Amino acid sequence: MRMVRQSLAERLAATQFRPAGFDYMRAILALGIIWSHSLLLTGDRYTGIGGYSYIIFLMIVPMFFSLSGFLVAGSLERSKTLITFFGLRIFRIMPALTVEVFLSAIILGPLLTTVSHGNYFTSGEFYSYFLNIVGEIHYSLPGVFVTNPVPWVNGQLWTVPWELACYVLLGGLAAFGIFRRRHWLALSLAGLHIIQIGNTMFRTNEEIKVAGGATLVISFVAGLTIYRYRDRIPWSKLLFLAMLVLSVALIRIPNGIRFAAVPLAYVTMYLGLLNPGRNRVILSGDYSYGLYLYGFPVQQAIVAVAPALRLWYWNLLLAVPCAILVAVGSWWLVERPVLGQRGKLKQLEEWYLKRRRLVGALRFIPGTATIGDVRKS
Repeated sequence: MRMVRQSLAERLAATQFRPAGFDYMRAILALGIIWSHSLLLTGDRYTGIGGYSYIIFLMIVPMFFSLSGFLVAGSLERSKTLITFFGLRIFRIMPALTVEVFLSAIILGPLLTTVSHGNYFTSGEFYSYFLNIVGEIHYSLPGVFVTNPVPWVNGQLWTVPWELACYVLLGGLAAFGIFRRRHWLALSLAGLHIIQIGNTMFRTNEEIKVAGGATLVISFVAGLTIYRYRDRIPWSKLLFLAMLVLSVALIRIPNGIRFAAVPLAYVTMYLGLLNPGRNRVILSGDYSYGLYLYGFPVQQAIVAVAPALRLWYWNLLLAVPCAILVAVGSWWLVERPVLGQRGKLKQLEEWYLKRRRLVGALRFIPGTATIGDVRKS
């Protein structure tokens, strides 16, 4: 009997729009980041790790961004206005990030710094560290981890400005109707690739071996585009394997990772739309963001206090359970309670829409009439 091929949209509907694969993928990708950092932070780099493991490391962050694009696109469609959309992004990112920055600066730093507490708390480096909360990234605290192979407190935060840029970009795409008109979205993705080609041609002396910020933005837009074309793109194991092979091939050639966003995005969506049974413990909360935020400083602390264990596998074995514990605390004490206040965004949105109906199309906010409703096409 011939099997009927499902589209991504049909597969999404078959899982009742909550496939377990996406939840598992977020956790697995976050743990993959900790794994890759265990080699960087111990100074082992990739000694003893095969080439294909290194390729997997290079895939992780672009996959995260494409997954974010796909899921956030759905959030945008469900939002009546950009008030809710941006509000949800702030609720998801800022509170946990704020707590992590404060804990690193107020607790971790004073415990492990090599300078006096007086010098620590009066240093400009200490105060500038709090700018991480608004996306201006500062990696160091006074005297903290200065004897580690990598003297950073929170190197993982380099992606935060790019993530914020992606959300602002999506808001712009929605404001100008590009997100609703998916052919324009596809053309935007093509335009970004053309710019990337030019960027590569003009930087011929630089060989890119990791995914830079521009690649992450393209990965995000690839996720958006796949979401908008989900009714036409098949959910196919054969296509998944082809895109996986293409992704690996691109990553293995010089600068090829810059052009692997689209195949990697499809690989991500195919895996995300798998629907294995839900483990009540693993999926009791969304711990991926906490793992991402706290994994790096936890790993650095282990390197600092246990120099004899500066081997990547010891760092990984010790850091993962510690990071999981902190991530669980972050979810239940910070992230989940804040997300539980989403109803206030709905109230603000309803007030806004009621006000708009009363006074006309945004006359009370001059110049913003083009960024009103975000409707399904």
